[in-house]
Amino acid sequence: MHTIAVINQKGGVGKTTTTVNLAVALARAGQRVGVIDLDPQSHASLHLGADVQRAAPTTYELLTSDVSLSEVWRDTEEGVRLAPANLDLAAAEVELAGVVGRELILRDKLQADAESFDFVLVDCPPSLGVLTINALSAVRDVMLPLQPHFLALHGLSKLMKTVGIVQSRLNNQLRLAGVVLCMYESSAKLSAEISADVAEYIAKLREQGGIGRTAQLFEQRIRRNIRLAEAPSFGQSIFRYDGRCNGAEDYRRLADEVLAVYGAGVDAGVSRELVAA
Repeated sequence: MHTIAVINQKGGVGKTTTTVNLAVALARAGQRVGVIDLDPQSHASLHLGADVQRAAPTTYELLTSDVSLSEVWRDTEEGVRLAPANLDLAAAEVELAGVVGRELILRDKLQADAESFDFVLVDCPPSLGVLTINALSAVRDVMLPLQPHFLALHGLSKLMKTVGIVQSRLNNQLRLAGVVLCMYESSAKLSAEISADVAEYIAKLREQGGIGRTAQLFEQRIRRNIRLAEAPSFGQSIFRYDGRCNGAEDYRRLADEVLAVYGAGVDAGVSRELVAA
């Protein structure tokens, strides 16, 4: 089972859009996929058509009570299983403040879950609090959606420091799988410049080893597309909302790239490293 936390401390960069649409694309490619919503805004749950007012138990109960992950999973019409969230999850940060081992609750619940998945994607809140630390402690890989803006690299380096701390103290298996450029405009000179800067930064991470030893900049860019922004309001992935648009094609190709990275017998060196490491 491949476990991936999709994180960025900045909101509005395509984090939830990437989590949901990549998960659905993987499911449509024949993979068994679960999505864990750790964001109190519950955008991933809404995106997948869940009624967050009625969904119970949720990831709030998962983190604050004896509820198991197998009790939280819900089927969706998109072909993925969902561990939904609602606004109650915002209280978990406070309620867990005095709990010993609070950073490892999700890890223990995920390890105890008997259900078999090929991929589990965790949608994290746009912050670096207890919820995100739980995600980083529970997964093997980190995926970073990044908008090609000037300040993106600054935020990326800060985020990598946090990931490094979690790797050294709580999860020595943690590593950066890669960066996905979202809201990409191929006609904009800035997009190409930032893309080159990110590629250079990741190359340095790979040279340094550690959490960045297998990192890559995914070749598939997620182009800016209004249909991607519209789909969540209908509780649908981009594939159900408009499977012919550029957004659907981009996430379909990203899923193919992810499957190549994690598949056995792939030629690319980084792919062999991710599988074997």
